[in-house]
Amino acid sequence: MSRPVKVRRVCEEPRYKKFTPEGSDGKKCGTLTIEEYEVLRHVDYQKMTHEECALRMDISRTTVTEIYESARYKIADAIINGKDICIEGGNYRVCEGGECGDRCGKKAD
Repeated sequence: MSRPVKVRRVCEEPRYKKFTPEGSDGKKCGTLTIEEYEVLRHVDYQKMTHEECALRMDISRTTVTEIYESARYKIADAIINGKDICIEGGNYRVCEGGECGDRCGKKAD
């Protein structure tokens, strides 16, 4: 029996949830999960290490690496094959702000 998937913590949901290449018919969509988006945001945009990202999301470093590789493949597939990129779904919860101390960029209200 496999282990249950741990719920991943994300700081916020993405503001933009669909990207469409010019000339797309909209019929093919590569879907990134919210946690794949969050890993890409931390690692590629914020220049965090996989270890720092893991602490922020409350998951293991090896899980970050697996999510990262999956997300990069989906983006490459979309670019090469002219697919839309949709960001939705996954197994996550949004941080309430302040619950993870300095690990989160959100402030408690």
